[in-house]
Amino acid sequence: MAVPVSQAWTVATYVLKQKIMGRKKYPLVLMLEPLFRCNLACAGCGKIQYPAHILKAELTPEDCFKAVEECGTPMVAIPGGEPLLHPQMPEIVAGLVARKKYVYMCTNALLLKEKLHLFKPSKYLSFSVHVDGQREHHDFSVCREGGYDIAMEGVHAAVAAGFRVTTNTTLFDGADPNSVRAHFDELMVAGVESMMVSPGYTYDKAPDQKHFLGRARSKKMFRAILSNRKSTWRFNASPIFMEFLMGKKDLTCTPWGMPTFSIFGWQKPCYLLQDGYADSFKELMETVQWSNYGTESGNPQCANCMVHSGYEASGVNYTFGSIKGLLQTAKAIFFSKYEDDGAMKLLNEWKPAHAAPLVQIATPGAASNSAELQGVSGD
Repeated sequence: MAVPVSQAWTVATYVLKQKIMGRKKYPLVLMLEPLFRCNLACAGCGKIQYPAHILKAELTPEDCFKAVEECGTPMVAIPGGEPLLHPQMPEIVAGLVARKKYVYMCTNALLLKEKLHLFKPSKYLSFSVHVDGQREHHDFSVCREGGYDIAMEGVHAAVAAGFRVTTNTTLFDGADPNSVRAHFDELMVAGVESMMVSPGYTYDKAPDQKHFLGRARSKKMFRAILSNRKSTWRFNASPIFMEFLMGKKDLTCTPWGMPTFSIFGWQKPCYLLQDGYADSFKELMETVQWSNYGTESGNPQCANCMVHSGYEASGVNYTFGSIKGLLQTAKAIFFSKYEDDGAMKLLNEWKPAHAAPLVQIATPGAASNSAELQGVSGD
């Protein structure tokens, strides 16, 4: 299985409980951001624009535990920034594991190998390593030459030490589906438990605005990538979300499905958009005008979004929303190859829309700022 049976059972019973209680809007995963500081400056990132005093700020372990209890979800993702720059990250993770929360600690893995000894293997902990493709594509995406090799060293070290390791791959326009499929093969050989893949979100403040995918091209790309699937591939995503990416299923966004808590509070309305902050989870759920978000709302900021954080919960909700959803999910699990001659033709004839690489934004000034910020955390 892509996830341990105990985790699948915990999530299933949690969702069914929400259904039985008649809750139409409920969180599935808490996106916990203890800091925005990072040791990379990726061109497609929407969070590197913060001033230095914000990048130096951090949540305390107590802040994190309070947010987790307030939200009540069985799963917690810890994105960033780079979580391993937080000096108390081992304490935060240990506290969440002690509360029996399934934790996905997202990391670019530049520091993973050297900090691995600060963590203990557990069924509740998975290192979710950000790897955006094969070596050349990944290094362009993260704007750092050699980034892929360091990340994969971290993956191999974590697997060898007995940790659960998953990966997170974000695709932009110009990605070659054939290379992505080869990338999946490499990750499986490396011993990765499962993989998550998603198109990038079009952050307004991201330095590179030319390589975000529109919906039509996203569906075409993911049809090519995910059809004619190899039996060795394991994905950390609901089968319905995967079909949504391929254009086989229509889903509406559930922006409340993965609420975000950061140094600013509870982010409105979701992980991807910033329309203010709430002081409590209850206030977030009760005050946001949810009908203003999602593709069906007409909100231009949502027009091209097909991102995991917006639609994974939609896929899970679809699965448990009816007998039809359960049966379709079961079919997707047991008949997961998705044979498609048209998709194979796409693979054979694929030509990238843009020949130029992603914008490179590493400069001497940026490098010195990164060193300053790492110095704050003692790394």
